[in-house]
Amino acid sequence: MQGIVLGGTNNFFAVECDDGKERICSIKGKKLKSDKEYYNPLAPGDYVLLDHDELDDEKGQITGILPRKNKFVRWNVKGRCPQLLAANLDNLILVTTPDAPPFRPRFIDRILAQAEYEKLTTTIVCNKYDLMEAADIDFQNRLSIWEKLGYRVLRISAKTGDGLPNLAKLLENKRSAFVGQSGVGKSSLLNVLDNTCVLKTGSLSKKYGKGSHTTTKGMLMHLHLNEALMGGLHGCRADVIDTPGIRRFVLHDIPEEDLQLYFREFSPLVGQCSFGMSCRHHTEPGCKILEAVYSGVISEERYESWQRICNEIKTDSWQD
Repeated sequence: MQGIVLGGTNNFFAVECDDGKERICSIKGKKLKSDKEYYNPLAPGDYVLLDHDELDDEKGQITGILPRKNKFVRWNVKGRCPQLLAANLDNLILVTTPDAPPFRPRFIDRILAQAEYEKLTTTIVCNKYDLMEAADIDFQNRLSIWEKLGYRVLRISAKTGDGLPNLAKLLENKRSAFVGQSGVGKSSLLNVLDNTCVLKTGSLSKKYGKGSHTTTKGMLMHLHLNEALMGGLHGCRADVIDTPGIRRFVLHDIPEEDLQLYFREFSPLVGQCSFGMSCRHHTEPGCKILEAVYSGVISEERYESWQRICNEIKTDSWQD
């Protein structure tokens, strides 16, 4: 039979099977043909082939994996290999905050670049917008830069409920993955989106202002969207993969020289410089990227972000 992976660790995965049952499944032979390069062989959202256990119908063995429509991956520094976070997505929901934990625009730019590489549709969700100070010009400027690039930005608050109907409508009848640094409130958002869902939420470290990992492993959930957010409509559903909070997001499979292809405002100009594809966009005469920065077509903030991420790739250093 076939099934969809809900979550799991090591060699055991919760699989929702096409006969309606959820089974705990191991990988037959402890190896899948497609898992050779990954830290984890399967991700929430993967479709698999399996045999049910003839002695225990609550268990099964995964015998194969069906081709992925797409995936979202990061480089696992500790394991020194790529890590699958989610598969077969309609949306990537990138959750950030203006404060608590501190706003990290370069963290967001890394995720946006990886999502562009994977051809994923990304929405930036600014949670805790009620904490936003009117004088925080840099934060507002960053949000507007991403909006001008065509990214959808939602300003919401799980605490006050502001903007949540827009998020609920975006998720309806779709499969989405929530990603973001620890403490941005992904679990709190899911608890409000589905008032039958009870996920553990954590407090921030007072010393560092960083969140604790309340979600320790990715899990696909079937949400019954809160009727109050759906204009009173009953039976609205959404599939959401809640991923663990990320403190460091390291790009996977994007060389330094290719990063420009995954910055939306850079890619149309790539190859048009006087030095062609060999242009490093630093001080070269006739550089179209630099001309775009000087004329304001490319923001200085994004250009600086691109430079610093390039340097991170080159030096294998990923500290903010």
